[in-house]
Amino acid sequence: MSASISSSAFSASLFFPSDQPGSAGPPGHLPGVWHADELAGGAVHTVATGHALLDAELPGGGWPLGALTELLQAPGAPCWSLLLPALAVHWQRSGEAVALVCPPHEPFMPALAAAGLPARAILWIRADTAMASLWAAEQALRCADVGAVVAWLPGAQPVALRRLQAAAARRAGSLLFVLRPEGAASAASPARVRVAVRGVAAQAAQAGAEVAPQMQVRILKRRGPPLMKPLVLHAHGERVRALLAAQQASRHEVERLGAAVLPFAALSAQPEDSFSSSHSYALDRIAVAA
Repeated sequence: MSASISSSAFSASLFFPSDQPGSAGPPGHLPGVWHADELAGGAVHTVATGHALLDAELPGGGWPLGALTELLQAPGAPCWSLLLPALAVHWQRSGEAVALVCPPHEPFMPALAAAGLPARAILWIRADTAMASLWAAEQALRCADVGAVVAWLPGAQPVALRRLQAAAARRAGSLLFVLRPEGAASAASPARVRVAVRGVAAQAAQAGAEVAPQMQVRILKRRGPPLMKPLVLHAHGERVRALLAAQQASRHEVERLGAAVLPFAALSAQPEDSFSSSHSYALDRIAVAA
């Protein structure tokens, strides 16, 4: 006696194991299968950004290692606040230098040290041309003593970014950030994560106190569903926010006592005989490095 198996029955048993007794579920729910409407997880290696709201929206809960992250920066946007927490943690864990390739301004070392990046952790690289900047960033990624690269490459083309992405992939434990102007949002990019950053001006609160400066972060690209609403994050770290709050409290106390608060420049410009003995004056001169 011979038995025959129809092709339809065979196909059902091959492609739809959920229909069989004891099946674990459809193929789409097997381990290692990523759905585009879900954040990628699994073997994604990351470093926390230092912002819990942002970590919750990024695959793996932070900036990816061994991949390109692109930050599109509006004029004056506080991108350092997004980078410093992860750079400091990565340096403290690995002891590998952080290369700054062609920053638009000289790095302010006291502020970096206050954020956890001492001068000995910084490699400041300058270049005269866009091609030299790209070459320097690529060579820094290949250096065994460099664990993170932050490169300002405003005119980088997609082919150049692909070269950097390939170089980062060969260093699985490295961080790579490329900063470009927000106008590059419409251009193609091989970045694993792509975000746009804008500053949000401080606003007056109902009680009269100023709200600490904030930044608006839009996730343009990630391994997961689109994020329709931007994230609003603090533009300064916790320690700086505490200093600003103390400054504001001090000013309120001075005003409550009836003293006149003069900016340092205005105070120094006053002639000596212009200060009346009937008024008290407080010197308002606080510098915040961040």
